[in-house]
Amino acid sequence: MKSFAIALALGTAAVAAVPAAAGEYKAKPVACATVNEAAVAAQFDKFNGAWATKNPDAVTKLFTKDAVLLPTVSNTPRTDHAGIRDYFVTFLKGSPVGTINTSAIDIGCNKATRVGLWTVTLTDAATGAKTDVKARYSFVYRLDDGEWKIDHLHSSMLPETMGK
Repeated sequence: MKSFAIALALGTAAVAAVPAAAGEYKAKPVACATVNEAAVAAQFDKFNGAWATKNPDAVTKLFTKDAVLLPTVSNTPRTDHAGIRDYFVTFLKGSPVGTINTSAIDIGCNKATRVGLWTVTLTDAATGAKTDVKARYSFVYRLDDGEWKIDHLHSSMLPETMGK
């Protein structure tokens, strides 16, 4: 543990000394976008609206280029637009409608998270039968070229409802 602390201290000192010695490096201040909880909450309405179009491209464009989707009804992590789109091609056939049940929002510099519980109602195209999928969710939004986009979305069914 001591060697790690010493290595960390030396590494930090070396990194800090290089820019100072060069005299050319100056940290650029990061401009943080102004956003409030209502604006973060509105991102879900945008997402739910894209679902309503049943157009996988409309949904996919809401994600950053290097986003990660860990979807509710797939075992495959989606780590690029092609994978995210592929998931929504199938998922949107169920006419999903999301409802936020609980929500906690945290706002940072050019990032925001919204976590909680939601219900996604799916409709069987053949029978019209509706199924409510109760799940937890985590949305991480990031400011990307002036637009708030989904950088990470994780949704998983509530353990109490699995197998019922």
